[in-house]
Amino acid sequence: MEMIIYCGIQASGKSSFYKENHFNSHVRISMDLLNTRNKENRFIKTCLESQQAFVVDNTNPTRLDRLKYIEIAKAYKYKVIGYYFSSTLQSSLERNRTRINKERIPDIGIRGTHKKLQIPALDEGFDKLYYVSLDAEGFIIKDWQNEV
Repeated sequence: MEMIIYCGIQASGKSSFYKENHFNSHVRISMDLLNTRNKENRFIKTCLESQQAFVVDNTNPTRLDRLKYIEIAKAYKYKVIGYYFSSTLQSSLERNRTRINKERIPDIGIRGTHKKLQIPALDEGFDKLYYVSLDAEGFIIKDWQNEV
């Protein structure tokens, strides 16, 4: 079984990427949907106990944020895959401006996540890492090269 962790600032394409690439194979765990850590933990536990593949679709900007997911997944013998969503602050702010209602988040939130963003590394416990970027054609996925 596998758990996928998305890492990247808001409006970098994570949820759209999920819809295009993992919707039919992985349960989506997202604080945007679940709203509380208690609900998130319960959903993750259900996935782990039922051997269901899942994606943690949150910003996960720091090693510490990612560690809690990696540790529990490894305890259940899950393969841990990471996707780092590369996005400039400016391009994420621009994409965010096109969002409507509750989907749009205050710019200060994106700026704050950008400031604390730590690039993921294989030594965190990932079995595989990918680098994702966006261009006019869509998503570009590259194997991790231990650098950005």
